[in-house]
Amino acid sequence: MRIYPAIDIKDGKCVRLFKGQFSDVTVYGDSPAKMAKKWESLGGEYIHVVDLDGALKGHGVNAAKIKEICESVNVPVQTGGGIRTMEDIEAKLACGID
Repeated sequence: MRIYPAIDIKDGKCVRLFKGQFSDVTVYGDSPAKMAKKWESLGGEYIHVVDLDGALKGHGVNAAKIKEICESVNVPVQTGGGIRTMEDIEAKLACGID
């Protein structure tokens, strides 16, 4: 079994939504890249990142944070949230997404 540690990003921070409600947010950290490094150090072989702002708005919002994550770890990073077009895919790949 492969476990994919996940980092959900809202307003540039690591968060979890309670039952998917954007109004009920728990913040787990201010640095998604630091969280990604933590998951990697704990044995994560892949990091999953969700741009929650992007999912809500229909276009990528946290590209800089996602790029920072990709540059800070040595494991592949996958993402979702706000991907609607081929241009969106190309933008994610330009950030370093695997």
